[in-house]
Amino acid sequence: MASIAGSDLSFAKPVKAISTSSLSFSSAKRGNAFLRLQPVPMRFAVCCSAKKDTVDKVCEIVRKQLAVPEGTDVAGATKFSDLGADSLDTVEIVMGLEEEFGISVEESSAQAIATVEDAATLIDQLVSAKST
Repeated sequence: MASIAGSDLSFAKPVKAISTSSLSFSSAKRGNAFLRLQPVPMRFAVCCSAKKDTVDKVCEIVRKQLAVPEGTDVAGATKFSDLGADSLDTVEIVMGLEEEFGISVEESSAQAIATVEDAATLIDQLVSAKST
């Protein structure tokens, strides 16, 4: 087993930053340690699964329901709690969303909503299920 002492790691030549998930150390001889980085391809990630127009409508309803001050950014990743919402505010937001989109949200699903994106994704699922 190899160990590293000290707090700095330097290279003779500039090193290109890579994404790694594997890092291994080996020692060929006593006192010589080798560091091997294995690059791993970046994986595709979905950052927004809800439709943009749904997210925009949810943002508008949240702003109105919570009386968010003008200039305050409300986006998909915005948490209701960051806007000062408590559990009663969240219930009122869900009721406003139900009215706006003509859907019914079960209590268990409503409790899982923490962000604008959560709400928009749930709405898209319910609207899709309703139309089929």
